[in-house]
Amino acid sequence: MCFTRVYDYVAGKKDWGSFGLPHEGTSVPARSAGDAARRDVPTCRLDERLADVQVRVGAAGWDTAIVVNDEHVVLGRLGRKALASGEDVPVRDAMSPGPSTVRPSIGTDALLERMRERNLKTFVITTPDGRLVGLVRKEDIE
Repeated sequence: MCFTRVYDYVAGKKDWGSFGLPHEGTSVPARSAGDAARRDVPTCRLDERLADVQVRVGAAGWDTAIVVNDEHVVLGRLGRKALASGEDVPVRDAMSPGPSTVRPSIGTDALLERMRERNLKTFVITTPDGRLVGLVRKEDIE
């Protein structure tokens, strides 16, 4: 067949899908969290000032921001309460650390069920290594 490079993805299909990579087959959900994720969710760093983030997030029309490091790994979340506080503190002092996340491969039906059970309006989507994919809003998948 004249392939110059061939790769054997040892981790398997589940891991492949968990990174939001393309997949097909009969067991693939019609729509996944990765498909529904809003990738324009605002992000910020630990050392930024909350007041600066508030302005940027508000101008973008959001009421939440995801705290990430230089590799885009999720460290925390700034919710409505923190962003509305008006405090001028470092993000690290205002964020909620370690938010719950799901992988991009989860189906939107399963994610919606989880969101309803926990009375959540949004859910953070990350790869298995914790990198931000985006944010799914309940209203977008209902």
